[in-house]
Amino acid sequence: MRHVHVRNDRNSARAATLAITALLSAAAFAQTVDSRPAFEIADVHVSPNTRNPAMRTVSRVGRYEIRTATLVDLIATAWGVEPDKVLGGPGWLEMDRFDVITRPPLNAAPPALRQMLQSLLAERFQLAIHMDQKPTGAFVLSVGNGKPKLKESDASGAPGCTRQPASEGGAIPATCHGLSMQVFAQQLRAAAGDYLTSGVIDETNLAGSWDFTLKWTPRGRLAAAGADGITIFDAIDKQLGLKLEPKQVPSPVIVVDRVNQKPTDNAPGTAATLPAPPPPHFEVATIKRTDPQFQGVRIQTPPNGAVMIQGVTLSYLIQTIWFLTPEMIAEAPKWLDTDRWDITAKVAAAPGIPPQTDMDSLIVMVRTLLEDRFQLKTHTEERVVPAYTLAAAKPKLRKGDPADRTGCKEGPGADGRDPRITNPALSRLVACRNMTMDQFAAQLPRIANALNPLNGPIRSTVLNATGLDGTYDFTLSFSPGQFFSPGGTPAPPIADGPSDPNGLVSLPEAIGRQLGLRLALEKRPATVLVIDHIEEKPADN
Repeated sequence: MRHVHVRNDRNSARAATLAITALLSAAAFAQTVDSRPAFEIADVHVSPNTRNPAMRTVSRVGRYEIRTATLVDLIATAWGVEPDKVLGGPGWLEMDRFDVITRPPLNAAPPALRQMLQSLLAERFQLAIHMDQKPTGAFVLSVGNGKPKLKESDASGAPGCTRQPASEGGAIPATCHGLSMQVFAQQLRAAAGDYLTSGVIDETNLAGSWDFTLKWTPRGRLAAAGADGITIFDAIDKQLGLKLEPKQVPSPVIVVDRVNQKPTDNAPGTAATLPAPPPPHFEVATIKRTDPQFQGVRIQTPPNGAVMIQGVTLSYLIQTIWFLTPEMIAEAPKWLDTDRWDITAKVAAAPGIPPQTDMDSLIVMVRTLLEDRFQLKTHTEERVVPAYTLAAAKPKLRKGDPADRTGCKEGPGADGRDPRITNPALSRLVACRNMTMDQFAAQLPRIANALNPLNGPIRSTVLNATGLDGTYDFTLSFSPGQFFSPGGTPAPPIADGPSDPNGLVSLPEAIGRQLGLRLALEKRPATVLVIDHIEEKPADN
């Protein structure tokens, strides 16, 4: 291994970065609304309900869209910072979601788009902010106690990392070439986001570029890997001779001073000037019966716009696309559960944008396909079926601070405790603050289904029957794969009794043990999908 160069001033690079960031942010903030460029026209409205409420940005010729974004998302995008660097503001700031659809000037570069978004937020939401510097959570990458296990890179080839397929034990190997430690730190959060809930700061003071291989186990596979599993923290320590640890570090932040919850109305004629693009659809689709030799179900959406579905019954597909349990489908013929189908389709590309295969678009396209090819006709109505209800048992909840923002995030709460360190089977940790029980019940499907939005376990709205008023702070740690028993039925909500010997804790069990609440299936009125008509044989390809 060649000699490792260490800069003399351990804090110079980081101090310079913070100073530059603060100056750039202050310069952007100092501009008046009138001096910043603005979108030619903008449609701002509350986002419709979606199964996967994550911000999505779409940029194409003559159109720039931000979908299902909170105000925190919009502010972070406008000023080019991480969302956890946006502080203050009212409680709804990271709960309410908005769609922003705009027409920017032709050939507008990303910096100009950010300034236009700043203008829009000031004009439509009356946003007022100021810049500050406060301690915030971050992960710091530094040199360990020994000599770093890195090879100094030569100048050949393009810098970057190549991730190999996961090994038999679930570990992810990545081979990196020509990477500076600053770039490595920037890429770590995206590579190991299940471990890193905030940004990574390089404090190694290692100059130059480096070659190395890093192999770690995703958090969700640690329990199954057993002694062969290794966290990203241990991997960086043992394989690279570096340290990665959470710390509070002074950082430039944006503080929200004022913002309106309701944006000002769209200008007259906006809908006609910014018409909605055509709905996503398949350019071509082939449906055929599944080969009896093929077992199981496979759904693939490669990035080239193809959709490949194998071995599905229409019952399974309807449950997936409408997000229902079998009990929530009424008047279905028996063959819906037995006949199996393969669907191969290609998504139609809209002008100036690659084919859309996001979840919301996929749902629309498959629904349309079933309606066109199988002549599926349905309606919804209220019927008594098993659905989830949240009730109080012996509540163990801390009162929330009304001054805090409302929301749930992945990772530890304010106390910093992380039970996943001692029990890897608890691969999900969710911290909620200033949350009413109505809001928590509404969030539960998203929390339960985060790892599998298409086929998650909670497929009905959750009824809040706790009778608890006010807001609360709490954390939940659980094993997401344990919501269902091996037979496919929901695990019982256990509030007391012995835990699984392997440390596994289902979400209903976690809600009972950790919060003193009860999440249970109960027969009550809920929305069901009634099959009015469906053809047993699809229309010809």
